This record gives sequence, C-alpha cells and structure tokens, in this order.
Amino acid sequence: MKNKNNYDYLLSDLTKLNGVGKKTMEILKKKKVNTIFDLLWRLPKSYTDRTLVSKICDLLVDKIQTIRIIPLKYQFPRVRNLPSRVNCEDESGKIDCIFFHSYEGYVRKILPLNQEVTISGKITSYKGRYQITNPTYVSQDSSLIETVHNKYSLTEGITEKNYNKIINQILKNLPILNEWHDKEILNKFENESWNAAIIKLHDPTNIENYKASFYKRLAYDEILASFLVNSEIRKKIKKIKKTSKKFTESSHNEIVNKLNFKLTKDQNKSLMDINNDLNSNSKMFRLLQGDVGSGKTIVALISALSVVRSNFQVALMAPTEILARQHYTLAKKLFPENISFELLSSKSDNLDKKKIIHNLKTNKTKMVFGTHAIFQKKIVFANLGYIIIDEQHKFGVRQRKLLSDKGGDNCDVLLMSATPIPRTLTMSVYGDMDVSIIREKPNNRKEVKTYSKLESKIDDVIKFVKKEIDEGNQVFWVCPLIEESKKLDHQSSVKKYEFLNKIFPNKVALLHGKIENEEKEKILNRFLNKEYSILVSTTIIEVGIDFPNANVIIIENANKFGLSQLHQLRGRVGRGDKQASCILMFKSNLSVNAKKRINILKNSNDGFEISEEDMKLRGFGDLLGFKQSGAKNFRLADPIQNEDLFILAEKQIRKIELENISIEKYKSLLKLYDQADIINDIV
Repeated sequence: MKNKNNYDYLLSDLTKLNGVGKKTMEILKKKKVNTIFDLLWRLPKSYTDRTLVSKICDLLVDKIQTIRIIPLKYQFPRVRNLPSRVNCEDESGKIDCIFFHSYEGYVRKILPLNQEVTISGKITSYKGRYQITNPTYVSQDSSLIETVHNKYSLTEGITEKNYNKIINQILKNLPILNEWHDKEILNKFENESWNAAIIKLHDPTNIENYKASFYKRLAYDEILASFLVNSEIRKKIKKIKKTSKKFTESSHNEIVNKLNFKLTKDQNKSLMDINNDLNSNSKMFRLLQGDVGSGKTIVALISALSVVRSNFQVALMAPTEILARQHYTLAKKLFPENISFELLSSKSDNLDKKKIIHNLKTNKTKMVFGTHAIFQKKIVFANLGYIIIDEQHKFGVRQRKLLSDKGGDNCDVLLMSATPIPRTLTMSVYGDMDVSIIREKPNNRKEVKTYSKLESKIDDVIKFVKKEIDEGNQVFWVCPLIEESKKLDHQSSVKKYEFLNKIFPNKVALLHGKIENEEKEKILNRFLNKEYSILVSTTIIEVGIDFPNANVIIIENANKFGLSQLHQLRGRVGRGDKQASCILMFKSNLSVNAKKRINILKNSNDGFEISEEDMKLRGFGDLLGFKQSGAKNFRLADPIQNEDLFILAEKQIRKIELENISIEKYKSLLKLYDQADIINDIV
C-alpha cells in the first residue's frame, strides 16, 4: 500500500479498512470521523502495558495483568445464561477463566486443554479463588499479547482491541508522501518525515509529548496549512485592480480640527496604512483592530471623507441600529455640511426609505449608515467605493470574502473589531487581511478604575450607586442569567431589576436577549436620553454601544466570565471625560484561577495584554468564539504551547509570498488538512 504520495488512501472513507463494517462506520461518523485521516487524530489517552507476565501467586485483584496458563478442565453450563468456566493453572497456583455469552466451540478453540496459552485481562477474586472474566486477549502466540496497547477515547460499540487493530492497520499502510518542507524547516524538527511523525504520535510511550520534534512538526503542518489558505485569499484580493482614491490633507484636517483631542500615534499610523491602500491600484481588504475606546470610528470616518472627496460612495454597517445611529450622529458633528449622508433605519418611514434608496442609486447620497439591511438587493449604489463593517470580529474567512465581493472590484473594504486577540492568533484568525492595530487610548480618556466586592457587601455598592446617580451619572448592572437557574447559583437580571426598582423607583430599566429587537432599541435610546439611571442587563451590552454618561458598571458573578469578556463589558463605561468605575462582584468561594483573572483585570486596562493572559488561563479554544475562523479547529497546534511555531509559520508565509513560491508544492498538505477545498471555493 505504500505508494509514494498517495494521499488518496488517507482521504478515503472507512470502508477501505478491514474490520470496519457498516455499524462501526456509523458509530465513528457520529464522532465526525469520516475518513482514514480523521481516525489518525483520535489520539491515545493512555496505554496498558501487557508485556509484564505475572505468576498466578503474584496476581493483584482489579488490575489488568498478563499470565501464561494451562487449561485443565471445561465446565459448560446446562442452564442458559450461565457462564462457561475453564479451570486453569501455572506452576504457582490456580485461576478460572469465565466466559459469558460464548459458544462452547469457541471456548474449546481458544483454550485447548493441556496447552500453554497467554491471556490478558482484569483479575478478580471469587470465593477466595482468582478468576478472569471474558479476558481481553487470548492467544497461543504470546507475542501477540505481550505488548503495549493504546487506550483511546472510545465510542460506545467499539472495543479497545478492535480500535487498536484498526489504527495499527492504518499505520502499517501509511503512504510515503513527498516532503513539502525545505531543508531549513525540516532541520528545526530533526528531519522528521510526516509518516514517521504520525507513527510516533501513536506510540504509547509518546503520549502528550508536546515538546518532541515529531509532535512539533505535525503541529507546524496544520498551522502552515491554515496560514497558506489565508495567504492565497489575501494575494487573490490584492490582484484585483481598482481606481485609486485620493487622500488629501484638507479632508484629514476637516475632521481632526473639530476634535477636542489629538490623534494618537497608533491612530495616525492606521490612517496612513488605510490611505496608502485607498490610494493604491490594488483592492484594500484591511482589519482595523483596536482596544475598546481606542478611537477606531474616528479613523474610519476620516478615511471615509477622503473616499467621498474622491467622488465615491461609502457604506458603514454596524451590528445594531443604535450603534449605526451613533456613528451617524458622530458623522453629523464631524463631517462638513456639504457632504450628503443618510441613516437607513427600520424606523424610517417608507417614503424616507424610498428617497434614500433613490438618492443612493443616483449618487446624490455619498454615505449611508445602517445595519446589514444596507446590502439588500433592492439597494443599488451608483458608485460604491468603500465598505466599513463595524464590530464584525466573529466573521469567518468565507463571510469576509463575501463582504469583499459585495461592492465589486472597485470597492475597498475595512473591517473594525474591538476584540483584541493574542499575537499568535492574529494570523490564524485574520491572516486573509492586512491588519492595523490601535493599542493607545486618546489622551483625554481616563482609565477605568476597577474594584472587587463580595456579594455580601451589596449595601456598600448600593450606597456608591446612589452617590453616582445623585451626581447625574448612569449605571450598568450586568447579570449572567435572564431567569433563576436551579443548577447555577447566579442572581438573575429579572430578580435584580425587581430588587433595584424598589430602591430606585422608576429609574431602572431591564434589557435581555428575550426582549424583541424593536423594544431593545427603545430601552437603549431611553437610557441614552437619561430617562433611566440604571440599566440592568445581560451581556448583550458587551458590543459597541457608546453611552458617554454611563460611568459605572457593576458585573455580578464576575468570576463566571472570561477576562476578555470582562474587559469588553468594562469598556462600556468611561466614554466621557469623567472618572469611570467598574465593580466586580463575586461570592467568597473563588477558585485560584478566578482570583487570578480578577487581579489581572484590576491591574490592567490593556486589552491586548488581558487577552494574552486570558488565553494562558483558559486556553485558546474558549477564548473568542471564532468558530468559523478555523482557529478552534487545530488538532495539535496550541497558541500557548506552540507560540514559536506560529511565529515560524508567519515568517515562512512571508518568504513564500516574497519568492512567489507556487502553492502546488503544498498540494498534499492542503489536501490532507482539508484546506484545498476552501481555496477552491473562495479564491
């Protein structure tokens, strides 16, 4: 079977394997094991050492052991459902082999009288006599048993014995693949071939040997496969030719001169990146990633004005109507009066909507703000040149490519995200785009002071809230659940609303996921207009909304949230020029990790630093929720354990792009790691 470069064997379905019938195949498919290659990543969790042969007199009860015995006498039952028994011995003692649901002929075959047989299984004791029930292994050839057997995370219906047989069959038939790495890369992994590395991965002595060369080589393979896909998409987009947009200093100054603060170095650097892209003849596809409150929207609006001045239209899409309205209101303050722009809202009456749609089609309206509705088929742009997508950090590669295609070849795309991610994940999640990062906060922005309070000290918190309200400030009160849970000891948002409404009558509003969107918008607008002093909410306030008068956020059961989420929630306050506060509430029985998380948050306002620490504490799989991005789909690679491999892969991608190395060289790699179809689909 060892045909050179025959990766088709690895990608074939399970029927190619001996011992895999329809039933076994169905069981495996339920676990998303569809190909032979998939099976290779069901790694052993531990192993059973059957090499040590014991004497009967030395046996330990409830332990899996291997013995050589001689069967002396059969005892077959005359009553159905009773077990068969075979009396056996060695030179040191006696033992019975017990068989349930086994035919007499089968027992006679595997345990012939007066012939030495090797058996292995769990030892028990009954009425002072050793016995072994349905032994796992029985053979007259001791070499078949006296080995080390892997223990896999099994699916009900497949025995450990059969599973090992299937895996060993695959390992024996592994095809010899052409090497896709050059010598320089291979040297870093002690020249381990892919085949040898896979075999070592299933060697029971190598379980969880994360630092071994074979393990690192395989982890690097899947990182590189992911990065190659992103690189191909990025290259494809850059090949698209478009009309350049002219950036002028006057457009820049028209907005900057109206601000009550200076742009940070990071804002200016990001503006330079974006304007260079806009001015080029290649299509822009860029992510503007910034910490909460770093001033991404200002950067986006400055670049938008340059595009409008170049006689193109601009569309800015936000995830919620209220956020779209906030961007529109900010543009009203900053844009010159001669720039025509509109807000396309569900609240707009039909006549206004028709007018806006007509003006976009005839190029009278130069910029439109709205939700995803602005990309409906009925809305036609006369000359769309720039799409800005806000708070779309959970878009995957496919969705982002669709967005890139919406405006046609002449349309540049800027995505904004307020979710800082660790350095090692940037290429995995956003490698299909160019990335600009804003870490600095505007000079007028004060850091949010963060405190922790025991739940039992709620009276102190209430006093603090009263003081803030008396001073004209507003408060967010965040609860994890909508209703009481019997399983989780959380205070629900509904109960908290009822509690606070008694203390602050007619000053408290409630917001949660079960409220209809239209009603949510009304509640948020009323809070924005200061009709309420306290907004009790679930985590739906996490994304994007700007309430300059909200200066306090109280987060209940703070230990139940991840660091990055707590940081996002904290970022809802401190948008004005007053000192803001965040109070983390918790019960007294905190875990060590929970204490660490809370202390990190109290000591840092840097979202990027916090995301790094969050990943170290929780693992990258739970960090972001990037299900579509591919970051969670790594089988071996881990951004914490393998930071060096992510950096190495990034360098290699740069080399491949610089030297224009054909992706054909990596065909086998992309096929195996299920990336080739993605390239075919979206490139």
